[in-house]
Amino acid sequence: MLGHSQWVDPAAGRVRFGVVADEWLGTILHLKPSTRQGYQIVLRRRVLPTWERVPLSKITHDGLVEWVNDLVRGGISSSQIHQAAYVLSSVCRHAVQTSRLARNPMTGVKLPRLQAQKDHMFLTHEQVGRLAAAAGRYSTLIRTLAYTGLRWGEVSALRVRDVDLSRRRMDVRRAFADIGGRVVEGTPKSHQARTVPLPRWLAAELAPLVDSKELDDLVFTSPDGGPLRKSNFRRRAWAPAVRAAGLDGLTPHGLRHTAASLYISAGTPPKVVQRILGHASITVTLDLYGHLYPDEMDTWADRLGDIAGNSGGAVWPEGGQNAGSDAGESDDAEGQTP
Repeated sequence: MLGHSQWVDPAAGRVRFGVVADEWLGTILHLKPSTRQGYQIVLRRRVLPTWERVPLSKITHDGLVEWVNDLVRGGISSSQIHQAAYVLSSVCRHAVQTSRLARNPMTGVKLPRLQAQKDHMFLTHEQVGRLAAAAGRYSTLIRTLAYTGLRWGEVSALRVRDVDLSRRRMDVRRAFADIGGRVVEGTPKSHQARTVPLPRWLAAELAPLVDSKELDDLVFTSPDGGPLRKSNFRRRAWAPAVRAAGLDGLTPHGLRHTAASLYISAGTPPKVVQRILGHASITVTLDLYGHLYPDEMDTWADRLGDIAGNSGGAVWPEGGQNAGSDAGESDDAEGQTP
């Protein structure tokens, strides 16, 4: 990579940003299709309208500061601004690596503080049951989401071969993504396969859905037998069920949060919750759900106190001589600071 003071051919700096953006998109083919599509959308909506025809050498720190300010004034959320800045910076980093910029002009540009995420909606067992009942033919799908923590793309791509009812396990090896109107099969998020447990009653409920199908058949399908598309499902089944259950504002992903909260309420250790949800690290799990674990400091303090109290007086060899008014007068007489 070029240093800040190294010379760059002026001709290289005349290349327009949009050209380099197209090149950069060609360097991220290793990413999941849904991730690449997300970057393309951010480029098209937030970055290219301002920078597509601008030569690289004309992209300055001050110009980028004004661009960020324009996004803020336009009412764009802080998270979307961070995404746009990341994409623009990645394109400029590619320009540095290909010797068309001496340094990344996005470096040092201040971004708005990220807004706190909205509180998640955690359903109770009763609310899950009410939602499932309102979902009709998709009742088992609702309970599967709420008691396994699968993401939408994972549950919609679940095949019969992934369900082992005798072991009460689901193997999460693939996920669907809707890319340009096409359902594309890929790997789960972070490319990490995992195995999740099934409650006994859920395994029994799934049995009729898998026993009559071939190993490669999808477990959950649309009414015509094809893959479930999230947009269609939300419009035709999810939204009416949510309204009927009185759970306005709930999203399908909210059932993943619900699964986490129900496991935690059952006393499940954080590391196990991490494995079930497929988080890359325990930090992610605790950042999202650590507040749901009971504050046990008083419990441990009391336990420590009980041990001290059963130590046969070893903690108080002076026999409590510091207690009472005499001890206070003695301290004052000695000129000690409390």
